[in-house]
Amino acid sequence: MGRGMCSAVLVALGFSLLVCSALVSAETHVVGDSKGWGFSVSYDSWSGGKTFAAGDTLVFNYQAGVHNAVAVSASEYRSCKVRSAADAAATASGTARFDLKKGVNYFICGVPGHCAAGMKLRVVAN
Repeated sequence: MGRGMCSAVLVALGFSLLVCSALVSAETHVVGDSKGWGFSVSYDSWSGGKTFAAGDTLVFNYQAGVHNAVAVSASEYRSCKVRSAADAAATASGTARFDLKKGVNYFICGVPGHCAAGMKLRVVAN
């Protein structure tokens, strides 16, 4: 193997290790911990003591048919309005999982009145 080939192999190996280490370091966070996603948790307080990274997973556990969890835009978060009923219905099973993207991520309960009552979460992933 020539020098050029060895260098290419080493670069590819280094890149592979970097990608694997990023995948291994991703964490799963259960929103609201043992209390889950509902009215009994201050989600600002819950998220305040945690560090989030792009690629981490948020798991929302809630009573099916009573709540849901929807990833929304900043304006939807502020207005507490979900862009479509289909988005809310898709997460009405009792558990929803979302992978965080780098930057600010927004989530609400799309059931009318629930977001305004505090079921909203803003998470910043590094």
